[in-house]
Amino acid sequence: MPGPTTPDSPTADGQEVRVHDGGQEWMITWHAPNSVPDGGRHGSAGICLTPDENIVLVSADGTHWDWPAGRPEDSEDWEATLRREVREEACADVLACRLLGFSRGHCIRGQEEGLVLVRAIWQANIVPRPWEPRFEIRYRRVVPVTDVLSHLTVCEGYLPMYRRALLEAGLC
Repeated sequence: MPGPTTPDSPTADGQEVRVHDGGQEWMITWHAPNSVPDGGRHGSAGICLTPDENIVLVSADGTHWDWPAGRPEDSEDWEATLRREVREEACADVLACRLLGFSRGHCIRGQEEGLVLVRAIWQANIVPRPWEPRFEIRYRRVVPVTDVLSHLTVCEGYLPMYRRALLEAGLC
């Protein structure tokens, strides 16, 4: 059994990480890309690499930064959700993508107690288009791979998941 996960280490397959977020408590686990864990489809998120191998981050307020991500619309599959969200949020086109794994969150305390959500995590090679935000995301930033964790705005509890995704993408 793997040892405890710290914010400085990536999570192991199936290892539970306790996260306090928005007044709720979640148990988050990483799952390999070959098996979708049970839970509601919560969409896709993408580590978006530019042709010069920088990473695109997006923000609704210019202060909190994350990877482009969102929920599925209608009957979209995981990849279609990724492609649409990257187009809408990052004003970029996905040239190629690779599924890195799944993040599964189970709310164990709070308003959404009992809710189980699954998000597909991707590496996407993209081509940025001119910045013309039309949806909820108002800002885009391109950062070097080596600095990405210092630019992300995530609860400390989620850092092992982000580190795992970067590891799976071969970026750390």
